Amino acid sequence: MTTAEQTVIHNTFVIERNFPWRPARVFSAFAQPALKRRWYAEGDHEIEDFHMDFRAGGSEQFRYRFKQGHPIAGSEISNESVYQDIVEEKRIVMTSRMALNGKTIVVMLATFEFVPAEKGTDLILTHQGAYIDWPDGVKMIEVGWRGLVERLAKELA
Repeated sequence: MTTAEQTVIHNTFVIERNFPWRPARVFSAFAQPALKRRWYAEGDHEIEDFHMDFRAGGSEQFRYRFKQGHPIAGSEISNESVYQDIVEEKRIVMTSRMALNGKTIVVMLATFEFVPAEKGTDLILTHQGAYIDWPDGVKMIEVGWRGLVERLAKELA
């Protein structure tokens, strides 16, 4: 199969970041809807929907439209996630589907580990994705998560 024929790219990346706060505080930024919306959902787009039911088996929906001036202004991104496993202050495992204008572009498995460290908490994000007809997605999603982890740090500060 040639690269031009390839329709799915599989990729895994890991992001590790130390936060100078205890696991309970870092974990709470994922568990509290208003707090998570601020660091995770808000940005250079207009939020059309954000709903979060934080429990194992619960779901999270997030839909937004890019504002004027963005390269794909007017386009809609939707994320539908299911919390597969939650262990308070230790771990969150979720699966997600992201769509651009209704077309699935990536299906993901994300594991967030909150590890007590000498200086606070080590957050370990392991992200596995199947990128569908979106060769730039691998880089864009990793860059996006790195930016979100930095926004999380600012939110907690």
